[in-house]
Amino acid sequence: MEENSIECVSMSSAERSYEAEVNYPQSHHNQLSKSRRKVAAPLISSANSVVELLECPVCANSMYPPIHQCHNGHTLCSTCKTKVHNRCPTCRQELGEIRCLALEKVAESLELPCKYSSLGCTEISPYYSKLKHEAICNFRPFSCPYAGYECSVVGDIPFLVSHLRDDHKVDMHIGSTFNHRYVKANPLEVDNATWMLTVFHCYGHYFCLHFEAFQLGMAPVYMAFLRFMGDETEARKFSYSLEVGGYGRKLIWEGTPRSIRDSHRKVRDINDGLIIQRRLALFFSGGDRKELKLRITGRIWKEQNLESGACISTLYS
Repeated sequence: MEENSIECVSMSSAERSYEAEVNYPQSHHNQLSKSRRKVAAPLISSANSVVELLECPVCANSMYPPIHQCHNGHTLCSTCKTKVHNRCPTCRQELGEIRCLALEKVAESLELPCKYSSLGCTEISPYYSKLKHEAICNFRPFSCPYAGYECSVVGDIPFLVSHLRDDHKVDMHIGSTFNHRYVKANPLEVDNATWMLTVFHCYGHYFCLHFEAFQLGMAPVYMAFLRFMGDETEARKFSYSLEVGGYGRKLIWEGTPRSIRDSHRKVRDINDGLIIQRRLALFFSGGDRKELKLRITGRIWKEQNLESGACISTLYS
């Protein structure tokens, strides 16, 4: 194997959308009179107009209390008030400390669809709760899990899998068991041994395996861990194990994969994975203890809860 390579053996082979919709149950639709139905379009148009009034003219984001206004009635958000040096961005008049209480009250009465409605979310939230919901919405896009640098790409899981394969050239493997050799023959590179992630496909889902060197306090360590490409609730249905060793000694880690909603750095910084002290890793590597040559094996399994409360494991093949 050449230096700086990874030998991998698989053991088994959607932005802003502020359209206010009027939704009624089907049975209620049947009871609506023709005159009542004719009101729907103006209502939607009115709601859209109010939402437009709530957009800050400077940053174009939705405004939240305190909403400021100038003497001529032009409004802007509190964040942008300081950016424009207390001058109205519309009429250039000096801004005082006037709050647009009427607009704040109007906003309080609004209910709007989630901005991820086009991705499948059906949640309707009060205006002042909308941002809170969107921050945790299960339909919000995922961030690229690649750890080599801060990649800004977002999307759904199938899109990110293609992105990882085509743009980051990530290795893709099928199967729930794996056997990796991590090799660094150059002693000067052993302290900074970091490899791009590897993606596994099993149980109809994708998992990311990370391995890298970093400082744990003052101690140099290596760490391997798994992340699940999906939400946390789905991630909890799986478990995984990692094993490394040599010369009659062995380290084993078992845990639940973290969702890629948790960043790679967060998982690493809370040490949620297999941690190998540098000196022990070099011992496992043999030789003169200057070459890194680790073999990490692992498996992924799905936990199945039984009605009795017991738990069994199934291994994908």
